[in-house]
Amino acid sequence: MRALLAVAAAAVWLTAGGASAQPAANDYGKDETWLCRPGRNDACAIDTSATVVNADGSTRREAWARNDKAAVDCFYVYPTVSADTTPNSDMIPGPEERYVVERQLARFGKVCRVYAPLYRQVTIPALRAMTSGQQVAVDRELAYRDVRDAWNHYLKHDNQGRGVVLYGHSQGSGVLKRLIQEEIDGKPVQGQVISAMLIGSNILVPKGKDVGGDFKAMPLCRSRQQTGCIVTYVSFRESAPPPANSRFGRTAQAGMEVACTNPAALVGGAAVMSPVFGAKRVHPTAAPPPPWVTPAVDIATPYVRVPGLVSARCISDANGGYLAWRINADPKDPRTDTLAGDHLDAAGKVQADWGTHSLDVPVAMGDLIDTAAAQAAAYARKR
Repeated sequence: MRALLAVAAAAVWLTAGGASAQPAANDYGKDETWLCRPGRNDACAIDTSATVVNADGSTRREAWARNDKAAVDCFYVYPTVSADTTPNSDMIPGPEERYVVERQLARFGKVCRVYAPLYRQVTIPALRAMTSGQQVAVDRELAYRDVRDAWNHYLKHDNQGRGVVLYGHSQGSGVLKRLIQEEIDGKPVQGQVISAMLIGSNILVPKGKDVGGDFKAMPLCRSRQQTGCIVTYVSFRESAPPPANSRFGRTAQAGMEVACTNPAALVGGAAVMSPVFGAKRVHPTAAPPPPWVTPAVDIATPYVRVPGLVSARCISDANGGYLAWRINADPKDPRTDTLAGDHLDAAGKVQADWGTHSLDVPVAMGDLIDTAAAQAAAYARKR
């Protein structure tokens, strides 16, 4: 069951009730309220090298270094990962918060100075209880207020007029969506937003349009030279589109659709992706990946890259709006033709309504980083 909830959907936490008492605000001037800040030995100061597994089976090590002198910033809000037994998490990072930084964020440190606040998110146990029909006094406002306070502290004390990429996944994207709606969209600070990467959450736009719906002024990104725009998608295997009961990709709002912008092809169409996977595991509760190449080789780096193995395209049809990806299976290619990462129930059955939520970021991580770098350069030219 925990595999089902390991990276929970923003759509779930947003429907939960709130607690009656309002806890004290965090002081984001304190170092311990941040998972990552530039120049520290913290959760982002890790080995980010990758093993590149080529189509012919050969491998090479790819070095990757953090750049604390990057010209722009990234402000990241992590997905539902907390295993705390309380409805909302505490402010003490556990291995799960550190692991998601490794899985989703640390490599961005090459193109931006990274700021990742801790926040009192809705926890995995709380979501497990709610999905089983229990009443749980989660405080959804608390999670939002924490991120809003961290953002405002960052703007006042750290930003110094720099461009910033907003980046989140799942619950993190849901919190960022509200932050943009209430604090950024159509306001002067929007001019400092290089892009907002809201991954693994339903972002609505009018059918066939790039602006409107959830945001009134910020459009979808259609070029890596475009800034002040939204990159967003939810992912599904091409062979398994969103089912009727899907948590992602579908909306009942008349005239609206779930937006999809493929970071490898913002203009549209199919593209070969640049995934970056965990070499030993996709997420903490997923089955280990199969050998990346046959015969198997030992991979000592935290990440693995498999150039040319995955392609994807955005689809908007009767099944919804989503990023449909597939493996480019080739019998002459000794690399794996399967990828683990589907959500499973207690019996090990794939939960189709979750799509490939745990692979949302890994399947396009290289493309997201490349997009952030290109948009940062475009932002600098415009300034």
